[in-house]
Amino acid sequence: MAGARVAITDVTALSGGTSRLELASALSGDDASRIAKAFAADRDVEFAEPDQRAFAQSTPTDPLLAQQWNYFDSQAGIELPAAWDITQGSSGVVTAVVDSGYVPHPDLIANVVPGYNFVSNAARSNTNNGLGRGPDATDPGDWVTTDESVENNSPFNGCDAHDSGWHGTRVAGLLGASANNGIGIAGVSPYGKILPVRVLGKCGGSQSDIIDGMRWAAGISVPNVPNNSTPARIINLSLAGPAACGFAMQAAVDDVTSRGVTVVVAAGNKGLSSAPEWPANCRGVIAVGSTDSTGRRAWDSNFGTNVAVSAPGQGVLSTANDGKTIAQRYTYLTDSGTSFAAPQVAGVASLMLARNPLLTPAAIRQILIATARPAQSSFASACNVRPAGAGIVDASAAVKAAGAVSGS
Repeated sequence: MAGARVAITDVTALSGGTSRLELASALSGDDASRIAKAFAADRDVEFAEPDQRAFAQSTPTDPLLAQQWNYFDSQAGIELPAAWDITQGSSGVVTAVVDSGYVPHPDLIANVVPGYNFVSNAARSNTNNGLGRGPDATDPGDWVTTDESVENNSPFNGCDAHDSGWHGTRVAGLLGASANNGIGIAGVSPYGKILPVRVLGKCGGSQSDIIDGMRWAAGISVPNVPNNSTPARIINLSLAGPAACGFAMQAAVDDVTSRGVTVVVAAGNKGLSSAPEWPANCRGVIAVGSTDSTGRRAWDSNFGTNVAVSAPGQGVLSTANDGKTIAQRYTYLTDSGTSFAAPQVAGVASLMLARNPLLTPAAIRQILIATARPAQSSFASACNVRPAGAGIVDASAAVKAAGAVSGS
């Protein structure tokens, strides 16, 4: 390059008495620096330097973000910062959290759209009005006392005694907690919307309620329930039943995916290969396994051929409540399980749709699998420690690939 002539194609006057010179051809950084030095040697030129390019850096500023290792860790995280440089989600992409409902949390409330309570059994619904289904999708608590669990006439006889878990609130926080609001954490898709669909009450929920909740979330009419005004593009199911995927559940999955809705589900927490748990074993879903902070499969995560990808699910921080029975103060707590791996993948799907709204459920699944980071060589051959499915989901690679797909 030394001694070569470079044609100037345009000169543009800028602020501060400076000018920008456009050259006829692109140059390497070193060549551009050499040309700038040549201009600067002119006594009539005060300074000359290459016109460098800057790129948006979009990592949110939420104060607890540094504790969300599952987003950032180079070995075990989901490579989220680079995805956020492309998109942090869109309010036009709604994700349904079909779960236990939610409690109003200041890190969630801006992203929540009106949902519905589908728990039809009044006792299990545990609502103040003593009724079952209704338009209030908030979580009244799902605690079960020891007396309730052992009393012969109790509707909760045989259920495990436990405090309220606020499960849906924890799932929602990982998916879509608000960003840059000065508090707490950020969800994977912090500018997407969350549709709470309550199907789990005290001692779980019935498959029929879950199926109705799924269809309603997708914008399909359900008898005696007002139509959903904000249909979801993604449904997250962090729940499991110990059986094969039956006809009714498979039909519901088929119905919602035929409407362009991606179904992301937790693989289950029995630590078994191809465990017979629905909906993870239904056709057409994206079943998600759990990994730990080393990138290995979490000890309790199911694995096998029905699992598509994995995400961190051990000790991940999310929105919560400190109430033992009814809701009290909002807080942030860590939790573990495939229930908390799945919403991270649902959040990545939300980012992908923000990047490319034309993506089909099949395309989203294919991209997530193709771009996942496979197990490290040190434990790649051991099924008991390698991540389930194709590997740990890679948000950056998936969002970039989503933008390259057309007419999907």
